Amino acid sequence: MTRVDRRGWVIRFVVAALVLAGACGWNDQVSQTELGQTEVRLLVPRVVAEHPHDPGAFTQGLELVDGLLVEGTGLYGSSTLRVVDRTSGKVLRSQDLADGRFGEGVTALGDGRVVQLTWKAGRAVLWRLDPLVPVGTWDYDGEGWGVCRLNDDTLATSDGSATITLRRSDDFSPMGSLRVTLDGQPVDRLNELECVGFTVWANVWLTDRIVAVNAIDGQVTAVVDASDLPVDRSSLGPDDVLNGIAHDPDTNHFLLTGKHWSSLFEVELVEATGDG
Repeated sequence: MTRVDRRGWVIRFVVAALVLAGACGWNDQVSQTELGQTEVRLLVPRVVAEHPHDPGAFTQGLELVDGLLVEGTGLYGSSTLRVVDRTSGKVLRSQDLADGRFGEGVTALGDGRVVQLTWKAGRAVLWRLDPLVPVGTWDYDGEGWGVCRLNDDTLATSDGSATITLRRSDDFSPMGSLRVTLDGQPVDRLNELECVGFTVWANVWLTDRIVAVNAIDGQVTAVVDASDLPVDRSSLGPDDVLNGIAHDPDTNHFLLTGKHWSSLFEVELVEATGDG
């Protein structure tokens, strides 16, 4: 991307953000940034419904597309992309990743395709969903963890650090980055991502926390404590943690699950009361 192209993209991105902010007050779940100071909201998930989830799925990415769940799973030799019925948990279609790659985050591109990252292979796989077939690849530098679509032009990706990289949605080339901070301190281990408006919801790996990140300045505007989700942990290992976030625009609810979890939770994010 040339310097002129980059400047033009930044202008379009900021204008779009300002229009969205004026139209809908950013996102109902997060607070405003005023005069450089961000009021961080503390949220908890209130379970609206609990659905079955395949406990064999090492969930790495989750997205709601036309009422169906698109789920990316990981681990060498067993990574897949699958289409799942959200209510029954039934796997409707599934394909293995080629060449034994370790699957990571997924997001829909808005044109009938889905992109799935890989951990260390430096390659993203493009899929059509029906029939479920790979239709291309994008190469990139570094590790791939999470990905979500901010708008028609822009994807956000994570690599396990405190950095979110902004990429073109047509060729995956990097356009810039955000340093994610909470009270001025970097938030490391950003993993699975879900974009809602110009907010990036990011799971913090090996924790039960999700942070809401302002996609303009990288500041955390809300922290979700999901430690009280009624997860059956009797057969879970230390790596089987929260790692699936999907937003339902029809209800403004989120769908949450984790690696090898037997449940998918539909939740409403509400203010933490502080009374336990």
